[in-house]
Amino acid sequence: MSDQHFKALPKVHTTYANIIKSLLPIGENSKVSKEQLPKSTYTVDTLHIDQENLTEYRKICGFVDDGNVPVTYFAVLSQALQMNMMVKEPFPFAVLGLVHVENSVTQYRPISQSEVVKLAVSFDNLRDHDKGQQFDFVTTVHVGDEKVWEGTSTYLSRQRTKKSKSRSKTLREKSKVPNGGINEVFEVPEDIGRRYAFVSGDFNLIHLHPLSAKAFGFPKAIAHGMWSKAKCLAKLKNLPDAYQASVSFKLPILLPAEVELIAEDGADLSDAHDIYFNLYSVKNDKPHLLGKISTAQSHDK
Repeated sequence: MSDQHFKALPKVHTTYANIIKSLLPIGENSKVSKEQLPKSTYTVDTLHIDQENLTEYRKICGFVDDGNVPVTYFAVLSQALQMNMMVKEPFPFAVLGLVHVENSVTQYRPISQSEVVKLAVSFDNLRDHDKGQQFDFVTTVHVGDEKVWEGTSTYLSRQRTKKSKSRSKTLREKSKVPNGGINEVFEVPEDIGRRYAFVSGDFNLIHLHPLSAKAFGFPKAIAHGMWSKAKCLAKLKNLPDAYQASVSFKLPILLPAEVELIAEDGADLSDAHDIYFNLYSVKNDKPHLLGKISTAQSHDK
């Protein structure tokens, strides 16, 4: 096991050369077995929230400044560790081939922006998929011995397969006319990918400019999936202190775009009833994101 501990989150530029190298499906990665993931955990033992970055994150995603960390923010912070793990460990896939297909975050209680936390990321759950192989990055956040947050990001490595294996479970698509809740159309600006990249550290070229996106098969730059999830959650009301928010990412948002959020009211959430939120393209009425919110119980460890 190759565990590493950091005093602070690694800066993206310190591993950028290796990240670029890892985009190529040749070299050391081609010699690594695709039958297993590295048994590694990367941890920032004492993480102080960067207040300036947090402020910018709130602005670009639409979260109010209530003194607490937005529910999706630790998923963003964990990406610095994820990138380091993919380039420093015997990672079996080319980074270029990865597609972010699902994300789940669970907040067990409100987390103050002034709290000092421990953030840890591990590989997990390599499995076959009808389009290749999937795996998870699992992130946990502790304050002392108390687990206050955890998240799972699921990625697909597209590969040729001999036969159908399994598909991920798809979240339910909510009716276009919810009973109460939110039905809102809003614009997604052309520069949102560049703006979010500077806040999140995710400078994947498919998000930055039409020309760089076309090099990877997209007609235009596309929005970050985690930005679209955060934007949706920032617009939801009456959510409890402890909840889980899960999404399946569907069609990419080609920038600029006009999208429609359809969501149930958080007041309807209960132990026996989940609520759903979906993000659609106004142009063709197809889903960009399907989401579900469930209640969560507090954890001590």
